[in-house]
Amino acid sequence: MDWKLSGNGPVYAQLAHALRLEIVAGGFAPGTRLPPVRTLAEQAQVNPNTMQRALAELERTGLVKSRRTAGRFVTEDEERLAQERRALAEERSRAYLSEMDRLGYDRVRTVVLLERLREETKER
Repeated sequence: MDWKLSGNGPVYAQLAHALRLEIVAGGFAPGTRLPPVRTLAEQAQVNPNTMQRALAELERTGLVKSRRTAGRFVTEDEERLAQERRALAEERSRAYLSEMDRLGYDRVRTVVLLERLREETKER
């Protein structure tokens, strides 16, 4: 897993976001047991308490469920995963559109650019 941590925002929130993205993108399939806290913390090069806090956040949102003595598992609720996937897509789309506005791109120019890039991507 690629842990891209920056100086922006609390580390636990960045970890939770990275795990959230990995889960909704299918990196951890529904029902899959997550690696132990210490393993994830070592991979991300963070304190286990920080990783614990990130996982607790994912539990709070319903993406991860704890099973006593068995560990943490990705939810099997497909609708919950779909909601989270849509929410992430909307977040990224809003940020993109905001940047395009700042660059002076109106809706039509933005759509034309996206369509052109999509075609270029298909050709590769």
